[in-house]
Amino acid sequence: MFRRGMIIRLDLPGHGGGNWTIVTKTSSFSAPKGVPDYIPPDSAEFAAVRDGLVRAAHLAGYGLLELPIFEDTALFARGVGESTDVVTKEMWTFEDRSGNSFSLRPELTAGAMRAVIEHNLDRGQLPVKIYYSGPCFRYERPQAGRYRQFNQVGIEAIGVDDPALDAEVISVADQGYRALGLTGFRLEVTSLGDETCRPQYRELLQDFLFKLPLDEETQRRARINPLRVLDDKRPEVRELTADAPLMIDHLSESAKAHFDQVLGHLDAMGVAYVVNPRMVRGLDYYTKTTFEFVHDGLGAQSGIGGGGRYDGLMAELGGQPLSGIGFGLGVERTMLALRAEGKSAGDPARCQVFGVPLGDAAKQRLVALGSQLRAAGVRVDLAYGGRGVKGAMKAADKSGARFTLVLGDRDLAENTIGLKDMSTGDQRQIPLDEAARLVQEALVSE
Repeated sequence: MFRRGMIIRLDLPGHGGGNWTIVTKTSSFSAPKGVPDYIPPDSAEFAAVRDGLVRAAHLAGYGLLELPIFEDTALFARGVGESTDVVTKEMWTFEDRSGNSFSLRPELTAGAMRAVIEHNLDRGQLPVKIYYSGPCFRYERPQAGRYRQFNQVGIEAIGVDDPALDAEVISVADQGYRALGLTGFRLEVTSLGDETCRPQYRELLQDFLFKLPLDEETQRRARINPLRVLDDKRPEVRELTADAPLMIDHLSESAKAHFDQVLGHLDAMGVAYVVNPRMVRGLDYYTKTTFEFVHDGLGAQSGIGGGGRYDGLMAELGGQPLSGIGFGLGVERTMLALRAEGKSAGDPARCQVFGVPLGDAAKQRLVALGSQLRAAGVRVDLAYGGRGVKGAMKAADKSGARFTLVLGDRDLAENTIGLKDMSTGDQRQIPLDEAARLVQEALVSE
């Protein structure tokens, strides 16, 4: 039995008999492994989570920054840190036709700093307050909530070293989560010190680590950035480093005072937190205030967002020696956290009103009415393609619309239109000339 899409090839070796070979040809494609699609109606939740987190940044006076999907590889090597897993193992890197090395962005802060420096935003009013959203890319084993393409919402506040600004950034993330209805998360905070205490702590930590029976790769990491070893997820390494000295116990007076003030501001704002002295974020540029939001409903991969201060990053990338603080919140991780709490965000309905025209004259009038309602901010769709009443009403039901407008030749003659409440099934005739106003009033009063 031959199927559509098969190719039948006849091989004729030499002068002998031929052999029939069936080659299956497929014309279908699928998304790359670890790269999710968001399709209606589920995409409504994705958009609601992303937009909800962005709204919290809007309310705090942050302006939009749109960034390239890929950047110079050296930007991430210098900004994120050459010793991080992100740079050494997880970046998608390629060369262009001129031999220049570029990488798909694994995170957004380094690109944001590059844009601020390139466009001289740091020469204007400080702090520079920006927000962004979009996909990031890391080559890692796909699993629940961990994708090779994932989406983040983030903010940066650059140019002012003020503990109150640290607290504001943290509270923006906290408010964003809570505005979506998320409640079961935990904010963990710590301090990673500053330039006055980090060098001494680095030596102290290296002295401890070099006495441990670490493998060659971990020893190399301990030489480059010993804090990275404390972030190792392997149980055997965690056991070996259980008694490692902690940065929070070796803060300078200024770093400790900064951290204490941050906690004081969080207390004043009513933002609950837990101090986690063993926290080490996955990127090299963090200093002083560092934080992470975790949700125990997600199992071992419990992080849903986080960030911190990066006082040396801008200078490292060629800009002024300005301080900065920001965060990155995972959209997919937040969606998983909501589901773990039995909650959802967004309206899966494609429209609020669905129009069912019965005849060409009715379609022309409904197209115009639909345009009028859209101009007033109402989401409207119509049954196109000359469907019958049964098919059109089935489409109306699938659309998730709150109301359906049914218009036929008799209605036109009587200058009325049918308004059906899709939740109750009730239908009434309303004046066609007043339909736009009455539909808007019905939507407001529901």
